[in-house]
Amino acid sequence: MAASSIRPSLGCFSSSSPRFPVSYLSRNLSRTLHVPQSQLFGLNSHKLLRRSVNCLGVAESGKAAQASTATSQDDLLSFVKNDKRRMLHVVYRVGDLDRTIKFYTECLGMKLLRKRDIPEEKYTNAFLGYGPEDSHFVIELTYNYGVDKYDVGAGFGHFGIAVDDVAKTVELVKAKGGKVSREPGPVKGGKTVIAFIEDPDGYKFELLERGPTPEPLCQVMLRVGDLDRAIKFYEKAFGMELLRTRDNPEYKYTIAMMGYGPEDKFPVLELTYNYGVTEYDKGNAYAQIAIGTDDVYKTAEAIKLFGGKITREPGPLPGISTKITACLDPDGWKSVFVDNIDFLKELE
Repeated sequence: MAASSIRPSLGCFSSSSPRFPVSYLSRNLSRTLHVPQSQLFGLNSHKLLRRSVNCLGVAESGKAAQASTATSQDDLLSFVKNDKRRMLHVVYRVGDLDRTIKFYTECLGMKLLRKRDIPEEKYTNAFLGYGPEDSHFVIELTYNYGVDKYDVGAGFGHFGIAVDDVAKTVELVKAKGGKVSREPGPVKGGKTVIAFIEDPDGYKFELLERGPTPEPLCQVMLRVGDLDRAIKFYEKAFGMELLRTRDNPEYKYTIAMMGYGPEDKFPVLELTYNYGVTEYDKGNAYAQIAIGTDDVYKTAEAIKLFGGKITREPGPLPGISTKITACLDPDGWKSVFVDNIDFLKELE
């Protein structure tokens, strides 16, 4: 309840404020307390007047707090809207790093951009994609020493890759021993030619037939339990734009495409709502999306304000000084925000 809407009680009055003359207070007290004005000037009148002024001060403080909160929210919305954000990479775990690198480079045409081994933490990273990390959305594979299998879960959907010729890519995947879970053909309810394949760890990739694009690695699809809630969160906390929605009542699902630019030029987050399903098993394979920001501290404030949960407070990582903050969306999907300048220094 707002402080300004609380009914005054006798215990909240005080004479600490000199703003109002006695005549003003006595008239208003007589109305508020239903006491004749003449009775206010007895032995206890100074106590009532003292308490009255204090109560009015409390109300004014409440209004000031509300105004401050509104200003803070407006400031954070403005920051999120104007922040220089970009989807940097998507992170997930694999059971055989060399096997996965071979599949992505030979079947999907990706390039191995770099590898990073962290023996003291017992894991290795490999970064793959279709262009340099400072300008492209890329994949960050994580291999944890000795772990050869993960549960992909039901919440993760797929990654999307734009290709010139879906049928030709599918034939190559088959020739390399890959699994095709949906043969090439028009998408349900549309004309775009697509196909679905699976990598050696069971991650699904949707192949979309498109012309040349600066971002072939173009989608990450995640399932959510409340689409409107998710859209609102990603708009306000992440600064993403709702690019389009599509409802498919025949197949009982709705999708929303969200991102930082048109989906033919920028990677997008595809949120899928299946009618009546509010929770999903997320498994332990898919990890997170990393997003660039100019200020991880303000980003964390916005995430808290608009319904997210901070799982790592903003600050520098030990050893490399890159500033990050990590969070969960209302459905429990994790994202990490990375300081833009620190990220570029990491790549040097």
